[in-house]
Amino acid sequence: MQSREKKLIERIIRKDEKALLEVYRLYKKSIFRFVYRKLNDYQEAEEITQDTFFDFIEHLRDFRGDSSLKTFIFSIAKHKAIDAIRKRKIKKVLFSAFPEHIVERFVTVFFDDEIEKKELAEKIQKVFDKLPNDYRVILRLKYIEQVKVKKIAKKLRLSFKAAESLLFRARRAFVALWEQVS
Repeated sequence: MQSREKKLIERIIRKDEKALLEVYRLYKKSIFRFVYRKLNDYQEAEEITQDTFFDFIEHLRDFRGDSSLKTFIFSIAKHKAIDAIRKRKIKKVLFSAFPEHIVERFVTVFFDDEIEKKELAEKIQKVFDKLPNDYRVILRLKYIEQVKVKKIAKKLRLSFKAAESLLFRARRAFVALWEQVS
């Protein structure tokens, strides 16, 4: 780590707002571009960029200087982008049958901390394991492997309408089991 970076960090720890603003100006655009390339969503990239800097401030005292300041900030952004991608996938599988405003409430509740994320993943797996095999297959293809319904139909040797119908029933069964599993 360069002496300039060390001085910036020391100033930020001493609550020097100018130093924090300097770091923000130095990395904001590149962090935003990095996150935007991962998510392809302008507003979400803006939000994650801001959250990255909040986490940077929060975890700065833990920074030991083993890497550059840029690497430290980018690693925070990377983890936040990965979390956002995971949330998207879980939303697709779990809540495709619910209206968007209800989905947002669930996601806010479910993703408050790491323990809840783990519990949610375990519950998803329990529900998934209880589904009939054909439902598991189509849900895995659609939501985990992100295969289009047309290709799923071809792969499963079904008509497009039959594949859509199977997917609809699989989602409905998933939601019904979700409500039963504690």
